[in-house]
Amino acid sequence: MSDVTHLLEAAKRGDHQAAADLLPLVYDELRKLAAAKMAAEAPGHTLDATTLVHEAYLRLVGAAAEAMQQVLVF
Repeated sequence: MSDVTHLLEAAKRGDHQAAADLLPLVYDELRKLAAAKMAAEAPGHTLDATTLVHEAYLRLVGAAAEAMQQVLVF
């Protein structure tokens, strides 16, 4: 199993340190993916890879919060 898988399993069991250790690994991977996506964009784009990762994260958190609210309402 990969380091990420081990950390996910530990975090699932309630290991708070594993959850903290997971963030840099995931962030680095997302940053690499974002850099690859940005390389395919037209020059002069207003976003950079870091901003793209942060924007995607904020949208994901917002969508998750909205989904939880909908579950609670129904």
